[in-house]
Amino acid sequence: MLGTTQIVAWGSLTYGIAVLAPSIAGELGLGMGTVFGAFSLGLGFSGLAAPAAGRAIDRLGGGRVMAVGSVLAAIAMAMVALSQGPLLFFAGWIVAGLAMAANLYDAAFATLSQFAGARYRKALTALTLMGGLASTVFWPLSWWIEGLAGWRAAFWVFATLNLLLCLPLHLLLPRPRGEDKPTAPDAAPAGTDAARERQLLWLSAAFTLAAFVVSGMAAHVVGALRASGLDAGSAIAAASLIGPMQVAGRALEFTFARNLAAVRVGLASLLTMGLAALMLLLAGVAPMLAFPAACAYGLANGVLSIVRGTVPAELFGRAAYGSLMGRLARPSFFAKAVAPLTVALLIGADEDYGRMAMLFVALMTGSVAAYLIATRRPR
Repeated sequence: MLGTTQIVAWGSLTYGIAVLAPSIAGELGLGMGTVFGAFSLGLGFSGLAAPAAGRAIDRLGGGRVMAVGSVLAAIAMAMVALSQGPLLFFAGWIVAGLAMAANLYDAAFATLSQFAGARYRKALTALTLMGGLASTVFWPLSWWIEGLAGWRAAFWVFATLNLLLCLPLHLLLPRPRGEDKPTAPDAAPAGTDAARERQLLWLSAAFTLAAFVVSGMAAHVVGALRASGLDAGSAIAAASLIGPMQVAGRALEFTFARNLAAVRVGLASLLTMGLAALMLLLAGVAPMLAFPAACAYGLANGVLSIVRGTVPAELFGRAAYGSLMGRLARPSFFAKAVAPLTVALLIGADEDYGRMAMLFVALMTGSVAAYLIATRRPR
């Protein structure tokens, strides 16, 4: 049930805009930067709302909170479909940001923890495998509906799916099990002493730096691959490897790495992401490195989605897990929101993607260092 709703939530709230943006910009008289600026604003509001959504999951149960998120998603998609100018369009994406906080992976992981029991890690990996199909489903679906009836019809379909499919499924989710029942709202997450708080801050820093790289890479990877010296067709071919490698990474985690400690899998994924950034930097000298760079990025990103849900549970336990995930999600959402524009400014008019790659190498070095500090054994 959660896998189905994750496909719809990710597809409607994050992936559809990539296909429909040119038509939206043309009809509403907005620049592409303005269209994606509204989407980034939604991500920022998602970061603001994430801690409150997490606390609500602890207090009320994940199914109820995600049901509210489905209603908000339907309202947001309807607002976008009805927009005749920037005002309602931006307002719609602000509401979509609130829906993201209550519907995407962080909320789903916290919800899953309330009834998955000892099978939480296995269930979480299976959930991300299904969620990875969102772009596979919604990119062609968005293109097909737009060609048939226009971009507004696509957003009406998104609204309908959230309201008539996701809402009932979220309401049918099982109530939290006895051993994993929601914690009282005033209960603190695991590790309230100063050492645990520092550990949480370092882990948050590691995930936030990685989230910036993931978001920036997603927005600019095709341009970076072309700048490495590949022709347009080869650059698209290399970029097309990312999606399948994300699924492959999750499948490998599900099949071979599930008996390893989550913190070790997390370190491997961050190191692989750093290696991808380094190969992207060196691709300016050796263009064929673009292909392994795309593969390494896809593998790492696929596993990172799992790590964000399993490592906090392993380090801090699953008491008040919604609050914990909300705290970790807030800075990551902000990083995702600002990364595409920040990287675009860094690249500049001369399209120097080498600067982008150097930034990503530096950020992933910082991410690995912060992660090592967060996961080291206490004395």
